Amino acid sequence: MDPSLMLQKVKERLPEKRFNHVLGVMNTAVALAKYYNVPEEQARIAAILHDVAKFADREWMHSIIEKENMDPLLLDYHHELWHAPVGAYLASYEFGVEEEEILDAIRYHTTGRAGMSDLEKIIYIADMIEPSRKFREVDRLRAMKHDGLDRLMEASIRQSIEFLASKNQPVYPDSLKCLEHFEQQKGNVKND
Repeated sequence: MDPSLMLQKVKERLPEKRFNHVLGVMNTAVALAKYYNVPEEQARIAAILHDVAKFADREWMHSIIEKENMDPLLLDYHHELWHAPVGAYLASYEFGVEEEEILDAIRYHTTGRAGMSDLEKIIYIADMIEPSRKFREVDRLRAMKHDGLDRLMEASIRQSIEFLASKNQPVYPDSLKCLEHFEQQKGNVKND
């Protein structure tokens, strides 16, 4: 499916403010992809579709998670996490996306995971730092672009985990494993 048609179909599903966020993520992701030498078209498609299920019915998402044999642990966490794996499902079955790398970028854009591809990192980061985002550390994260993709991703996942901890919210295990992955790369955590 053509990206402009995807964008139109996504627009029909989202409130204006969320659609504007999608446009911000798309533009940020394409700029990051260009900077880090990642295929821009993959970044564009993943960004357009990353929140396609954001406002889907909760019971329907619950049923898709079960029917598609997604990680059942998702159902023990806040439903805000569900739209990412369900969005990957929609990207595949409704929008015809077949590239697993794009589907993974959508699937893990809320939690991250250990061993992320560069495209996955770009979508995670773009979602966090796009222009409409306003939180205390966002400008610091935006300025880290020149420090390298891995350093920026590590700082982004750390920011997310610290935010959840400050709100006494549980952190999904993939996020913790993502941070641990970067700590291991720096030699700060030993593999057992």
